[in-house]
Amino acid sequence: MDEQKPLEGTPEQPLTSRQAYNLVADTVGGLNVRPKDNLYQGLVILICLFLGAGIGFLAMTDGPMGAVLGGFIGLLVGLFGSGIFLMIYRAVAHARGKHD
Repeated sequence: MDEQKPLEGTPEQPLTSRQAYNLVADTVGGLNVRPKDNLYQGLVILICLFLGAGIGFLAMTDGPMGAVLGGFIGLLVGLFGSGIFLMIYRAVAHARGKHD
Protein backbone atom coordinates (compact mmCIF):
# COMPACT_ATOMS: atom_id res chain seq x y z
CA MET A 1 0.00 0.00 0.00
CA ASP A 2 1.08 3.54 -0.59
CA GLU A 3 2.23 5.62 2.34
CA GLN A 4 0.38 8.87 2.66
CA LYS A 5 2.58 11.91 2.97
CA PRO A 6 1.58 14.50 5.57
CA LEU A 7 0.03 17.68 4.27
CA GLU A 8 2.28 20.66 3.82
CA GLY A 9 0.63 22.64 6.64
CA THR A 10 0.67 19.89 9.27
CA PRO A 11 3.47 20.06 11.85
CA GLU A 12 5.99 17.23 12.00
CA GLN A 13 6.08 14.99 15.05
CA PRO A 14 8.89 15.74 17.48
CA LEU A 15 11.93 13.47 17.51
CA THR A 16 12.12 10.73 20.09
CA SER A 17 15.14 10.69 22.38
CA ARG A 18 16.64 7.80 20.38
CA GLN A 19 16.17 9.69 17.09
CA ALA A 20 17.67 12.84 18.60
CA TYR A 21 20.71 10.89 19.83
CA ASN A 22 21.18 9.27 16.42
CA LEU A 23 20.94 12.66 14.73
CA VAL A 24 23.59 14.19 16.99
CA ALA A 25 25.83 11.11 16.89
CA ASP A 26 25.72 10.97 13.08
CA THR A 27 26.17 14.68 12.38
CA VAL A 28 28.31 16.00 15.24
CA GLY A 29 30.03 12.94 16.63
CA GLY A 30 29.41 10.08 18.98
CA LEU A 31 28.97 6.36 19.16
CA ASN A 32 26.77 4.61 16.63
CA VAL A 33 24.45 2.41 18.67
CA ARG A 34 22.56 0.89 15.76
CA PRO A 35 23.14 -2.90 15.95
CA LYS A 36 22.64 -3.38 12.19
CA ASP A 37 25.22 -0.74 11.29
CA ASN A 38 27.75 -2.23 13.69
CA LEU A 39 27.11 -5.76 12.43
CA TYR A 40 27.53 -4.74 8.79
CA GLN A 41 30.69 -2.79 9.56
CA GLY A 42 32.16 -5.70 11.51
CA LEU A 43 31.43 -8.12 8.67
CA VAL A 44 32.99 -5.82 6.07
CA ILE A 45 36.11 -5.40 8.21
CA LEU A 46 36.41 -9.16 8.72
CA ILE A 47 35.99 -9.89 5.00
CA CYS A 48 38.57 -7.23 4.07
CA LEU A 49 40.98 -8.59 6.68
CA PHE A 50 40.79 -12.12 5.25
CA LEU A 51 41.02 -10.88 1.66
CA GLY A 52 44.03 -8.74 2.51
CA ALA A 53 45.73 -11.61 4.33
CA GLY A 54 45.14 -13.96 1.39
CA ILE A 55 46.36 -11.46 -1.18
CA GLY A 56 49.40 -10.59 0.95
CA PHE A 57 50.24 -14.26 1.41
CA LEU A 58 50.09 -14.90 -2.33
CA ALA A 59 51.75 -11.66 -3.45
CA MET A 60 54.82 -11.62 -1.22
CA THR A 61 57.61 -14.17 -1.32
CA ASP A 62 57.72 -14.34 2.48
CA GLY A 63 54.25 -15.91 2.93
CA PRO A 64 53.47 -15.50 6.66
CA MET A 65 54.83 -11.96 6.84
CA GLY A 66 52.91 -11.06 3.70
CA ALA A 67 49.73 -12.44 5.26
CA VAL A 68 50.22 -10.33 8.38
CA LEU A 69 50.97 -7.19 6.39
CA GLY A 70 48.11 -7.83 3.95
CA GLY A 71 45.73 -8.56 6.81
CA PHE A 72 46.64 -5.28 8.50
CA ILE A 73 46.14 -3.35 5.27
CA GLY A 74 42.85 -5.16 4.69
CA LEU A 75 41.75 -4.28 8.23
CA LEU A 76 42.43 -0.60 7.61
CA VAL A 77 40.72 -0.63 4.21
CA GLY A 78 37.65 -2.32 5.70
CA LEU A 79 37.54 0.03 8.67
CA PHE A 80 37.85 3.24 6.72
CA GLY A 81 35.83 2.06 3.72
CA SER A 82 32.84 0.90 5.77
CA GLY A 83 33.06 3.96 8.02
CA ILE A 84 33.04 6.35 5.08
CA PHE A 85 30.15 4.45 3.48
CA LEU A 86 28.10 4.61 6.70
CA MET A 87 28.89 8.30 7.09
CA ILE A 88 27.61 9.12 3.61
CA TYR A 89 24.62 6.77 3.91
CA ARG A 90 23.51 8.28 7.22
CA ALA A 91 24.03 11.85 5.97
CA VAL A 92 21.75 11.17 3.00
CA ALA A 93 19.19 9.51 5.28
CA HIS A 94 19.19 12.53 7.64
CA ALA A 95 18.87 14.90 4.67
CA ARG A 96 15.76 12.99 3.64
CA GLY A 97 14.34 13.29 7.17
CA LYS A 98 14.88 9.68 8.30
CA HIS A 99 16.32 9.86 11.81
CA ASP A 100 15.77 6.22 12.81
